[in-house]
Amino acid sequence: MKIGIIREDKIPVDKRTPLTPKQCLHIKEKFSELIIYVQESRHRCFTDSEYLDLNIKVVKNLDHCDIIIGIKEIKINNIIHGMSYIFFSHTIKKQEYNKKLLKSLLSSNNTLYDYEVMKNNGKRLIGFGKYAGIVGAYNSFRAYGLKTKKFNIDKASTFNSKEEIFKILNNIQISNEKILITGVGNVSKGIVEVLQNMSIRKVDSNEIITQSYNEPVYSQIDCLDYYKRIDNSNKDIYDFYNNPSSYVSTMKKYLSFVDILITGHYHSELSPPIITKSDFNLKDLKLKVIGDISCDIATAIASTIRPSTIQNPIYGYNYKTHEEDDFLKENTIAVMAVDNLPCELPRDSSKDFGDQLIKHLIPFIADNNHFILKNSMICKNGVLTNNFSYLKDFVSTA
Repeated sequence: MKIGIIREDKIPVDKRTPLTPKQCLHIKEKFSELIIYVQESRHRCFTDSEYLDLNIKVVKNLDHCDIIIGIKEIKINNIIHGMSYIFFSHTIKKQEYNKKLLKSLLSSNNTLYDYEVMKNNGKRLIGFGKYAGIVGAYNSFRAYGLKTKKFNIDKASTFNSKEEIFKILNNIQISNEKILITGVGNVSKGIVEVLQNMSIRKVDSNEIITQSYNEPVYSQIDCLDYYKRIDNSNKDIYDFYNNPSSYVSTMKKYLSFVDILITGHYHSELSPPIITKSDFNLKDLKLKVIGDISCDIATAIASTIRPSTIQNPIYGYNYKTHEEDDFLKENTIAVMAVDNLPCELPRDSSKDFGDQLIKHLIPFIADNNHFILKNSMICKNGVLTNNFSYLKDFVSTA
């Protein structure tokens, strides 16, 4: 089976790759039935020569491959008729901006698998969440240093590894800051890894509101810590999943006590907002920075009015006017809402991603009936599969 590693072609440039040179060599040695071809690239974080040095084939085109693996969506004019693809398609929620892509894949008789729905027992197997958390946490501290003028550290994109980031954070000037994290998934695991490396102590979600400290502390909260049923009855997490409209956010209670909020939650389109505009109307609002790694625009967190960029990762949200403003001004919260955070550490995040592919995907990639591939197949030979037949109406409109 011939596997092609595509050159990422989205703008702005994405330097990541699904498999590093050493990972390609490992696959070559362990799976003799698989042959890997890497498309040549001038901007990939691993150079063509790094693959060639390990005798990995680097080619101009991937037309001869059986399946092509990438990360981001491919350009429509680069679609190869009848090819099988694996990448993050960002189509399963009927994202309007990728409607043309999905329609083109269908009309070109393509087969598409999506990492986002590669799951086992409901748990996602493959993603960049951990490194989104690591870089997002670093960027949140950087925003806090600039906002408070306590310290000034370089952008995450200037470093080559998470170890360099950890070293910088271990030397910043912090005192008794309170940090709140939302979520318990892979993103939050990356955030916690940063905080633990900084030796910041974890405290209970009630203690972070009621207690004072002479050291920085953090608390990690999940859905039922910041949502309650409207009727005030006590239910479990499954009731929230099944009846999100019966809940309302209680996040406001934290905003007078924490300095930095870093989000790692998943917010469905049916879930109520976590922070509304009116929640910021507090006389004693303490919150200075929101590192919104989840980055759901104008839905979950009212201050996330747009994504920010690697080049300009911070903007201000004026909670009096509810408009964008200079984040250094009074009455503003510094918002970090970069939506492609793992790109800032492309070599590290690529290696972590490739490790997941080798564990959860590569051993089964030739078996279309394996549940991981079967359940993540959005379309086969240009026809939507049963799992994704709900997209028919979506792709039938202009």
